[in-house]
Amino acid sequence: MHWSIAVLILLSFSPQALALSNDLDITATATGFACIAIFVVAYVLVMLEEKIHLRKSKPVLVAAGLIWTLIAWQYTNAGLHEQSTDAFRHALLEFAELMLFLLVAMTYINALEERRLFDGLRAWMVERGFSYKQLFWLSGVLAFFISPVADNLTTALLLCAVVMKVADGDAKFIAMSCVNIVVAANAGGAFSPFGDITTLMVWQANVVAFTEFFVLFLPALVSYLVPALFMSLFVPDKRPGNISESVELKRGALRILFLFLLTIATAVVLKTLFHLPPVLGMMMGLGYLQFFGYFLRVTLPGSLARKKALAEREGDMDKLSRLGTVVPFDVFNRVARAEWDTLLFFYGVVMCVGGLGFIGYLAIMSDFLYNDWNATAANVVLGLMSAVIDNIPVMYAVLTMMPEMSHGQWLLITLTAGIGGSLLSIGSAAGVALMGQARQYYTFASHLKWAPVILLGYGAGVILHLYLNSHLFV
Repeated sequence: MHWSIAVLILLSFSPQALALSNDLDITATATGFACIAIFVVAYVLVMLEEKIHLRKSKPVLVAAGLIWTLIAWQYTNAGLHEQSTDAFRHALLEFAELMLFLLVAMTYINALEERRLFDGLRAWMVERGFSYKQLFWLSGVLAFFISPVADNLTTALLLCAVVMKVADGDAKFIAMSCVNIVVAANAGGAFSPFGDITTLMVWQANVVAFTEFFVLFLPALVSYLVPALFMSLFVPDKRPGNISESVELKRGALRILFLFLLTIATAVVLKTLFHLPPVLGMMMGLGYLQFFGYFLRVTLPGSLARKKALAEREGDMDKLSRLGTVVPFDVFNRVARAEWDTLLFFYGVVMCVGGLGFIGYLAIMSDFLYNDWNATAANVVLGLMSAVIDNIPVMYAVLTMMPEMSHGQWLLITLTAGIGGSLLSIGSAAGVALMGQARQYYTFASHLKWAPVILLGYGAGVILHLYLNSHLFV
């Protein structure tokens, strides 16, 4: 992180800086340097979230406000206030589209969680009595294939809960499984627009079409399998104690899952056929969920009466007690439970990076990375940087630079930004979340010791993409 900022500061003194700026060049002024310093301080606080217990959204929200205030001050003094205002509104519009998209996806995931669909999956895995090796592979494979739909963060939390319940305090196995889940979830999220915020950003920017993401499937799979195969050699060959768990899905769980898939299909079709922003299809899908929520509410009394009569005939008093606690489904409760800290953090990052881009620093950085170097080296290094800096600002910066690259290179940065965050536990939302969920087992150090084999997987995925999709690099 400090290296990249230092490059920006050094390059701001170069002659090229003047040619890559707006009407008002402030890249080599105290105001420009102050904006960089504000962003660095804010991001240091973000990286220290687990240590200082300060929500990551707070520093970037303040930083975004300060950066744009400094920009507006300079442009107003120069009589160019309309330029800064229009630039801010452009960045805000980009965020608004992505935020509404993510909000709908989070609402559906929360609805499925409330209907106990994920609890049902966990109970199924627990009751099968898998060995540690089987559980290690099953949790990893499920993480890889669920994250393209449910996103890498939700997937990691779900499967970590399964592992912790089954392993029952086995610290070594839980730590190793958490590393495996983070790597698998990040890899799975790299070949789908719905798997990570970064892939969603690339899709919404019309850089990569929906179906084109799937050419990253094999490179992403290899980036997961290489470290998983090596780690599996150290998984103890034993079985956990017998655990039984019974979960009854709430009414409408599977139908909500169907509506979620229908919502995704709606967004894809509208964008593919009519070139409409995906957010339109997602908001339409939120309407599907609202109508279904209304149906569940109005039919609840009749459903309860039938179930109560059946429970009384069967003499199942436990079922009667469970029925007494049923509450109507409320869509807006699910909206309220969305991960608002993540959404606000995303706003802060987009506005901070947008401000630095408007000043001209991203144009300088783009010239250095993609002209002085080459696109392949730049994309590989940026992917590695996402292990330290969150992949959201890395990808947003690249999209803001919009360098001239082949289709294969755009897919490469999509892949590396997705799997690069797996190198460190702080490199992805999935890793940070599991450090909180499995606090006493999964730590920065327990993840770091597997970093060499994760790096091998990263390299293998990149090389396979360069080989399999070489025709896209011309």
